[in-house]
Amino acid sequence: MSFSNLGLSDKVLAAVAATGYTTPTPIQEQAIPHVLARRDVLGIAQTGTGKTAAFVLPMLTLLEKGRARARMPRTLILEPTRELAAQVKEQFDKYGAGQKLNVALLIGGVSFGDQDSKLMRGVDVLIATPGRLLDHTERGGLLLTGVELLVIDEADRMLDMGFIPDIERICKLVPFTRQTLFFTATMPPEISRITEAFLHNPARIEVSKPATTAVTVTQLQVPAGREAHDKREILRRLLRDAKDLNNAIIFCNRKREVAVLHKSLQKHGFSVGALHGDMDQSARTAALDQFRKGEIPLLVASDVAARGLDIPAVSHVFNFDVPHHPDDYVHRIGRTGRAGRTGTAISIVTSLDSKSMTAIEKLIGQPIPRAEGDYTVHSEASDEDGAPRRSRSREGSRDGARGGRKPRREREARHGEREPRHGEREARQDQEPRQERAAKPEREPRHGRNSSPQATPSHVPSIGRAEPRRPQREVDHEPADHSHLPAFLLRPVRARA
Repeated sequence: MSFSNLGLSDKVLAAVAATGYTTPTPIQEQAIPHVLARRDVLGIAQTGTGKTAAFVLPMLTLLEKGRARARMPRTLILEPTRELAAQVKEQFDKYGAGQKLNVALLIGGVSFGDQDSKLMRGVDVLIATPGRLLDHTERGGLLLTGVELLVIDEADRMLDMGFIPDIERICKLVPFTRQTLFFTATMPPEISRITEAFLHNPARIEVSKPATTAVTVTQLQVPAGREAHDKREILRRLLRDAKDLNNAIIFCNRKREVAVLHKSLQKHGFSVGALHGDMDQSARTAALDQFRKGEIPLLVASDVAARGLDIPAVSHVFNFDVPHHPDDYVHRIGRTGRAGRTGTAISIVTSLDSKSMTAIEKLIGQPIPRAEGDYTVHSEASDEDGAPRRSRSREGSRDGARGGRKPRREREARHGEREPRHGEREARQDQEPRQERAAKPEREPRHGRNSSPQATPSHVPSIGRAEPRRPQREVDHEPADHSHLPAFLLRPVRARA
């Protein structure tokens, strides 16, 4: 079947032909006729199957009639991340080049003033993240009462990011008679509840089983130790030994680990970029553009890059950290092996990841084999800074606590005599002549800020002195003027009994 049999308009067909596409994907073939018939759609398909075009192309056909009004968008598309929202806008710019449609993007990291000015001119297609969209509605600069079509994309990612309450609020702000398109890769129970509440007799389109991986992706796992420097060393070996590696995305679970790994790879001479949620929008966009253009072959990213990013030529995906949720594994490795290409996904697995790997293998319905080759990191290997690792044995750590002091027996053998042990130093001092000890200078007693020599009780024994302490001679003097001191310094000091 070709695109001409799906009921799309001539302008849209011309735009599709200009891009070189002739045959629709299964999700596009089944979803586009239902969207054009104004039915609600529930689309379930794995990542990289063309879900974005499945709603962009029919929306362009439906929007050829009608006109937008100020602050009242005609259609609304919700995306979980800024990158996905910007990517959908690129699809509208590409396929809707021959139409005079106003497309606005409401995402974080951009000033409200620029976004308000676009909304005032009238918007046909509004692409937004839930948080920024609700900010505009609460400010009174956006009305959703004119929305005719609502698209909720990557719904399972919305669930993971905690956007489901926001989605429920937005669904109550749009008209009840709107058309709703709901796309997801997995169907957890919470997503099923949302579809039952906000979809009316939807056409269910399931082109693949939920949470399945593409057959074009070779999946492998490599065992590693618990230490982070062991995993980094294994990753560097994998990058150097990988065959046909054009570019790769390296996923970490935490934003902090992304920054640490990015700096480590740069130190070892790799051309690498970073992408995580705490970066500025300009830095995130620049990193993605450099990776797409091939200026940097490696990209260290958090799960913000795991959903829906269309980078078709990614040859490898490395899971530096095994994801905690099995669904995230499906989305991560879905960045490679797209559009019929082959790809490789390698996970670095520690003993702490055994439960996560078991859950992943149960979800995808197949075991993940171990990679060939020995990637064991030995104890004498060097760490990030090129210095040999310190032994972690009990004796080594005890010597390290003494500032690198050598063991007692080794010191005795080197100096030719045995050092005195505990208690022998005191015995030797008692055997010294009394006259020598008397000739030694006595240390002056130390006093605290609020103490004085007279405040020391006479019954307290002196330390390191053989003779009892003599009472100090009283000296007559005039009382000092303490009017300049604060009251708390003039309080008497009580000696402990």
